[in-house]
Amino acid sequence: MKSIAYIYTDPLLETSPVSIDWGREVDLVYADLGMRSQLQQLLIDCETQSVDCLLVRRLEELGDNVEEVSDRLIQLEAMGVAVIATEQAYNSATSHLRADLLKLLHEIQLQQRSRRIRQGHARNRLEAAPPPGKPPYGYRRGKGKYTIDRSTSPVVKDFFDHFLLYGSLRGAVRHLGKKYGKKISVTTGKRWLTNHVYRGDTAYHNGEIISDTHISIISREEAAQVDRILRRNSRLPSRAASAPRSLAGLVVCQQCQSNTTITRVTQRRQDKEYLYLRPISCPQSPKCRAIAYQEILERTIEKVCCDLAPAVAGLNSPQLDGVKNSIGDAIARQQEILEQLPTLIETGVLDTETAKLRAYKLRTEISALQAKLATLPPVNLLSVAQAVSIPQFWLDLSEAERRFYFREFITQIEIVRQNQDWDLQVIFIF
Repeated sequence: MKSIAYIYTDPLLETSPVSIDWGREVDLVYADLGMRSQLQQLLIDCETQSVDCLLVRRLEELGDNVEEVSDRLIQLEAMGVAVIATEQAYNSATSHLRADLLKLLHEIQLQQRSRRIRQGHARNRLEAAPPPGKPPYGYRRGKGKYTIDRSTSPVVKDFFDHFLLYGSLRGAVRHLGKKYGKKISVTTGKRWLTNHVYRGDTAYHNGEIISDTHISIISREEAAQVDRILRRNSRLPSRAASAPRSLAGLVVCQQCQSNTTITRVTQRRQDKEYLYLRPISCPQSPKCRAIAYQEILERTIEKVCCDLAPAVAGLNSPQLDGVKNSIGDAIARQQEILEQLPTLIETGVLDTETAKLRAYKLRTEISALQAKLATLPPVNLLSVAQAVSIPQFWLDLSEAERRFYFREFITQIEIVRQNQDWDLQVIFIF
């Protein structure tokens, strides 16, 4: 008994399977990618050879529409070949299932309609066209791509600038409402910060990203900084990222392992206020005492000025430079291949459709490498660390500006208690 199998793969929607478990021994496998030349060869072979059984995953692989599928089923059955669809529980040799063929063909019709829609979306991806749906605020649809909306893009740019300056999502949302009357939720603001469209990229539903498809509202450097701020804010307690004080959410008591809160103390008939940092849930008895906020702030600045530059100097090692160079070289190689594709089309080595698929794959790989490169520390980190190691730098900043720089470099500040005295241990991000 001779059994054969047929596989059809649409390169726009899927990749060719490496191996398939057909549930039985198969003598020969015919496989098509895009076109159905092997299916035609299979039908010719069935006319000249004795074939008992044809295995397919789904009946729709036999044609582009219901008519083609039905005609080929009739053709195969006329040659005495039983057709088995392993993923649809269909077997033309089983008499009691033949009545279900009409219902199955109707399902195939619906599936192929959905497939045609997905193919259209896939062709748009090959052209780097925007996905369906309303464009993000700040953009409008142009000729096959997003274009800047000059009336709303300044609002988005100001939102990003405020977030980059102060590192507070809620603060940036409030800023839009106060300055422009543009009211958005914090969730919407978070979506703006992570939306690839504002970075000049197009992201698709399948998770793939193509870089530099249109004019961006923020630069690559700004986008990388936004991602760093979001990562560091995710490590802070809820709402601490938008707290007005620079040390909020950073200070922990090493002795009782409790986070601290900032308390404000005033005296009657006096305008002056006193700020203290005290543990939120200290289990000790007696409880760890509160410490004046200004004292911890001054000691933190001293520690940063003393320890930050050496810590960054150790980070900028040849190993880190090697990683950056390696990723940069990989991007350059992919760009070189991308530039060769037009020549390969002209010489006939690749057809246009295959070249578009290859270009799409290369561009998504380049985007992934660029994203990996953006997660590494910036190249000017050492010069920034040297600048912020000057005490006068900190004295000239507002509390909101100090909050930004503290969270750019510091993961946690631990209060190390020594009887009645105390010291600080500053733990840097890198």
